[in-house]
Amino acid sequence: MISSLEKLLGTPRDNALLRYSLGLEHAKAGDHTRAAQYLRDAVERDPQYSAAWKALGRSLTEAGLQAEAIDAYSRGIEAARAKGDRQAEKEMTVFRKRLEKAAPGPQKDSK
Repeated sequence: MISSLEKLLGTPRDNALLRYSLGLEHAKAGDHTRAAQYLRDAVERDPQYSAAWKALGRSLTEAGLQAEAIDAYSRGIEAARAKGDRQAEKEMTVFRKRLEKAAPGPQKDSK
């Protein structure tokens, strides 16, 4: 699946959805660092893509990058709120709070 999707990179079908799909496939394969790269591309192309923000936060968490995951969830919450995507907003709020509770130091007090 990954190789089929990667063939579309750089073609007219290269968009946020393609990058999101590649990110999900790499996450399924356990390569969360690579997944995060594609998911960052997705949200760069479409900053209001709340599902991509949520997947990015998850991949960053799995990659051990909690501070970056908290930031991704925060930005995703804003995007979801702007789109009226209440479910994604609620889910990312829960995930962010869990990370903040687990984080040492001043991170616990952020947002």
